Amino acid sequence: MKTRIGSALLLVPLTLFIFMGGMPLLLIAFVIGVMAMSEFADGFAKIGVKAYKPVGWACLALLYTLYAHMILTGQPVSIYQNYLMLWVFAVVATGLLLMLFTKDHNISNGPVTMLSVFYIGFFSSHVVLIDHLEQGAILVWLALLTAFGTDIFAYLIGIRFGKRKLCPALSPKKTVEGALGGMAGSIALCTIFGGVVVPDLILHCAAIGWIGSIFAQMGDLVASAFKRKMGIKDYGNLIPGHGGILDRFDSILFTLPVIYYYTILIIYN
Repeated sequence: MKTRIGSALLLVPLTLFIFMGGMPLLLIAFVIGVMAMSEFADGFAKIGVKAYKPVGWACLALLYTLYAHMILTGQPVSIYQNYLMLWVFAVVATGLLLMLFTKDHNISNGPVTMLSVFYIGFFSSHVVLIDHLEQGAILVWLALLTAFGTDIFAYLIGIRFGKRKLCPALSPKKTVEGALGGMAGSIALCTIFGGVVVPDLILHCAAIGWIGSIFAQMGDLVASAFKRKMGIKDYGNLIPGHGGILDRFDSILFTLPVIYYYTILIIYN
């Protein structure tokens, strides 16, 4: 437990990028995305599937170039919809074409490269889209509170009261009681945060805490499913007590898109 807390404190400096927002947040999000994609590729390499890291990084760099232009010009995301669709086509086409221009013609390599770009790179890049919204910094904080609040409360409640296994085939230590505790903790944290910072949106903050917690736990289980298939315990060892970058941010990969689309479709619609 002490190791986990100490390692979590090492991540505190990253919050400075949230306060700065804009280009600094974009840059740190890109770096984290590249590192997480690399860990993901290394995991698949252990079972003989090759994700082409340089190709994935190039696709992610192209996406972040669009985002950088959006930030520098101050244009809304809607202006870039066609470019984003073009990017999606380019990533899928590139992943498929990799089967033609590689020696082994392994049909798994291209799709796994695409998967790393979308699952890790694209999902995590929603932090930039959220930050670009009105009151974006507040929404980014909500995303962090939801993901990490769920993780912390699920761990504490699960250790103390956990009896019924949630998904033993994927994560034997997770319990139903822990999952419910994580959800309750997320709702409480987001509601308190909303009441203090944005009282006009307190009900939406509570809803984000609830929905975000569900998807945070889904993201955690998805990452566990991949690790089970890869035959590994952690994606890396960069952060003592937590594993790699992807081990620390796996839950927020699902939380960020959910909060972004909830905001634009429900709050700001």
